[in-house]
Amino acid sequence: MIVSASYKTDIPAFYGSWFRNRLAAGFAKVANPYGGPPFTVPLDPQNAEAFVFWTRNAAPFLDTLDALSLETRPFAVQMTVTGYPRALERSVIDTQRAVGQIREIARRFGSRSVVWRYDPVLITDLTPPAFHERMVADLAQDLAGAVDEMVLSFATIYRKTGANLRRLERETGLAWRDPEADEKRNLLARLAGIASEHGIRPTLCAQPELHVPSLTPAACIDIRRLSDVAGREIGAREKGNRPGCACAESRDIGAYDSCPHGCLYCYAVGRPETAKRKYGRHDPDGAFLFAPLRPAPVSPPA
Repeated sequence: MIVSASYKTDIPAFYGSWFRNRLAAGFAKVANPYGGPPFTVPLDPQNAEAFVFWTRNAAPFLDTLDALSLETRPFAVQMTVTGYPRALERSVIDTQRAVGQIREIARRFGSRSVVWRYDPVLITDLTPPAFHERMVADLAQDLAGAVDEMVLSFATIYRKTGANLRRLERETGLAWRDPEADEKRNLLARLAGIASEHGIRPTLCAQPELHVPSLTPAACIDIRRLSDVAGREIGAREKGNRPGCACAESRDIGAYDSCPHGCLYCYAVGRPETAKRKYGRHDPDGAFLFAPLRPAPVSPPA
């Protein structure tokens, strides 16, 4: 089994102590986001064969990665670095710090252990197409030799994402737009070409409708990558989370609405303020990252 930690929140940046406690316990409890019963994910070496971590700040987690490496427990780090303005990414670390962390992960554990994500691509007054071309060129130059893959995707304007962006537009006047598919494909092709010029393979995450010849489908839960890191075959069937997803099957131990980075385009957070309040209630010693809310008691019939 592959454990994902987590595409729902940034466990390495904010919940590393909880993760280490759950490793020691050998399991994590996970609240069902769709209202069903909670479930248990085993984390012991016999059951958790590999890990995929998703983060924007790996520094608080490097000791944990060291410990996993010493125990020969393979992992891959999916690290997002976009360099967007603070209006869109309120609390992420400085771009050059993030680049340095990717290079440090590659130095310690090898370039197959880390993937650079430049996603989602969002078009605003502050981030027009030319911004993305400049930023990808700068980042690809800085990361050449440290990573072998750049994951791209365009922002999907889910209900909560649209609400956050419209609120930003009302409060600041910053305009944004969701381009037509042809414009998206053209920009993705240009970004893919820039990455390729620096020896970085560009891939597209779960958006087959935006496919262009220079992009291959991304497998963020990638058994080939994990097998290379492990030096042995990691077995898992392909089981994507949505159409076009090429990921291998995994179990995620995160929770929605709990990442306090404050990225306004995030699909996993309804309101950044809510996520910050929730983070303040986190118990690193609990079995759950966040325990499910208890239903209100039902009054007996009169």
